Amino acid sequence: MTDVNNRVREDLSALDGDDEDRDFGLEDDSGAVIAAVGRQIKLWREAAGLRAAELGAAIGYSENLVFKVEGGRRIPKPEFLDRTDEVVGAGGKVAAMKKDVAEARYPRKVRDLTKLEAEAVEIGSYAGVVIDGLLQTEEYTRALYRERRPAYSEDDIDRLVAARMARQVVFDRRPAPLLTFVQEESTLRRRTGGRMVLRRQLEHLLELSLLRHVEIQVMPMEAEEHAGLGGSHEVIKLRDGKTVGHNEVQLISGLITNPREVQILEMRYNLLRAQALTPRLSRQFIEKLLGET
Repeated sequence: MTDVNNRVREDLSALDGDDEDRDFGLEDDSGAVIAAVGRQIKLWREAAGLRAAELGAAIGYSENLVFKVEGGRRIPKPEFLDRTDEVVGAGGKVAAMKKDVAEARYPRKVRDLTKLEAEAVEIGSYAGVVIDGLLQTEEYTRALYRERRPAYSEDDIDRLVAARMARQVVFDRRPAPLLTFVQEESTLRRRTGGRMVLRRQLEHLLELSLLRHVEIQVMPMEAEEHAGLGGSHEVIKLRDGKTVGHNEVQLISGLITNPREVQILEMRYNLLRAQALTPRLSRQFIEKLLGET
């Protein structure tokens, strides 16, 4: 019974992330990568003359988990690949797939922004066109979606607003992640949704700025140095030590996982924070705008 309990605990830790402890529907190239990794593991296992149960016993996992990894329905952790490589005598060929698996950990359309933010220990975001989605009031968000063309139906707007509001649970997480934002001054002046919607949005920013794990900075229009002219972007540092970027432009919203590209986004965001008003001066700036609105 002890062996069975240990095997169950191993199964629960064999997957790369809490949400991977169940079947999932990977799409696009990410799903193809995970399926290909699974097929390779099966081929190496069969070449070694091992049944799935035997491989599982040798590497410390259950037969069921081995079958699901081989079937492309589970993402194996690096330890799973390392142990399998040793047992089947792959000479490093199975272990070498860790890089491919790591890149496929954030597939398009499945590992969405909300899931990543839920795993974040730090989020840094620069917004140059509208108020950052995590900072928006429901009224402001609704006004934004009503301006989209082609026009959304009211049902679609309700669904989209609810989805954006759901992301804001990140403010209530414990332990709390560090949340930093750089907002372009123009976004704080544009009367999206009308004067009262903007007033309530500015009030909301002031309320959030009082949270100890939140820092909001304003990039003034008079600033002569600006590292964010390439567009809005987000840098997300995950609890597993990885860092990913997120970019959103017309018709395109995507994750950036290439380390070199993520490094560039980090560098630009750090410069933006240095060039923007300090959090204290930014709060005073927003208070002044509220008084003028």
